[in-house]
Amino acid sequence: MSTVTGFICDESYFWHQTGNGALNLSSGGWIQADTHAENPETKRRVKNLLDRSKFMDELQQIAPRSATRAEIEMNHSSPYIDRIKELSDAGGGDAVVHAIVGPDSYKIALKSTGGLLTSVDAVMEERVQNAYALVRPPGHHAEHDEGMGFCLFNNVAIAAKYAREKYGLKRIVILDWDVHHGNGTETAFKNDSDVLFISVHQENIFPENRGAVTYTGKGSGEGYNVNIELPAGTGDEGYFYTFDKLIEPIIDQYEPELIFVSAGQDASRFDPIGRMLVTADGYFQMSNRIKKLAEKHSNGRLIACHEGGYSTAYVPFCTLRVIEALRGKESPVEDPFDLGFHEGPMYPHQKEAVYRAVAIQSAYWDVG
Repeated sequence: MSTVTGFICDESYFWHQTGNGALNLSSGGWIQADTHAENPETKRRVKNLLDRSKFMDELQQIAPRSATRAEIEMNHSSPYIDRIKELSDAGGGDAVVHAIVGPDSYKIALKSTGGLLTSVDAVMEERVQNAYALVRPPGHHAEHDEGMGFCLFNNVAIAAKYAREKYGLKRIVILDWDVHHGNGTETAFKNDSDVLFISVHQENIFPENRGAVTYTGKGSGEGYNVNIELPAGTGDEGYFYTFDKLIEPIIDQYEPELIFVSAGQDASRFDPIGRMLVTADGYFQMSNRIKKLAEKHSNGRLIACHEGGYSTAYVPFCTLRVIEALRGKESPVEDPFDLGFHEGPMYPHQKEAVYRAVAIQSAYWDVG
């Protein structure tokens, strides 16, 4: 079904500087200067493809505002916010664990979070039915008082708290399909039942000792944290199987009023950091499924927030497919990397990984 889809982006997002490291590390010592994995091209080329294909004309472009300090403090400590600003003003540094701050990164990060808040207002006020926020720096690893994994402020966590406070929502879903566990978002809502957090991620990748299938939340949030660890190489069919057995039935039972997706396209088959082999069409199918859930339960209210994705060549095609699904209309762009190879049936150990999660979640939800 064709819908009005908002698109939020800003040139400043591409000016956040992560230096000349290699993969996820800074250069120096034995690491020769290279292009850092989280570099502007991983996002800029998404916008370029939208413009080049004219699919941008199908979207309602919305200029983001900057988040206020008070809004950032919904999820982060004042000393941590001060540290990001101080590092930014001083020309840059690392906000604890692979969370690089460059010149002007503080202001850019405020506008990145503001892009999600702008999306919330546009969707809740029915100016658009859903939205894609192509923001940078990403956010889902950022904890209350430390940056982590390229993330400074937790965009989705702040946006969910903002939506809860401003619009009085009682049931919000955050689905995180980034290849890495959404630890910062999990922390933000571990005690809450009014935010259901689902993270489907590659097992034993990042961060260390987070994302275990056995962790289901704390206190009043017990059962409202769903971790789904999948083995490397799972691919499209494994993700669809996970939707069938866990994601869709749990969301159906929860009946959300608003859905967020932490849309990391680093589970793709060409990602230099992840190893999950999801295709561009796989992202289309997952996006179409979550859109149908939003139409069923939340009047179509769905916001996708760009997180990771480090193949500058392939991320644009994966993200385009996500946006096509949200819009309900195909672009003229074919996937040039689709060589006709499609994986066969799932391996037994991949199904077993899903059923480990089913066994845990069956205590809280009707799954299986």
